[in-house]
Amino acid sequence: MMRRNQRVWLCALGLLAVLALAVAGCAGMEGGAAKSAPQTFACAGKGHLVRAIEPEAQLVKFNCSFKKYKGVKSLVFHVAVKNVSEKPQRFRVNIFLDNGKAVGGLLPRKTKKGLIKPGQVAKFSYPVKGMATKPGGVTLLVKTLKK
Repeated sequence: MMRRNQRVWLCALGLLAVLALAVAGCAGMEGGAAKSAPQTFACAGKGHLVRAIEPEAQLVKFNCSFKKYKGVKSLVFHVAVKNVSEKPQRFRVNIFLDNGKAVGGLLPRKTKKGLIKPGQVAKFSYPVKGMATKPGGVTLLVKTLKK
């Protein structure tokens, strides 16, 4: 009788240990995969990046990473622009690649919360769906939207 009780307790203890490990292993996971910051890199090699940025804007960050976008490994451009003018602004960002693809949009995307105030930074990530290689050349345009 004693041996049977010991086996039951050992099984219960083993089951609890396995359950504790499973819960601890999933604690830092979201959606079944661990969240980690994507590895960033320069978007274009030396001499292969053309920039045209209006005087009201200052480019704070421009780098790239690879990330799954809509289930496909994609190139993602990370852009941050600072308003260096004396009045609130909205910027148009265009990124053209040497292979004919292009991405871009407005910063801020929506104006419900207002425009980018002087000295503030706005950032956004622009994915190029299905592009799993680094671009050869990149042209970056940042324009100020005029009223």
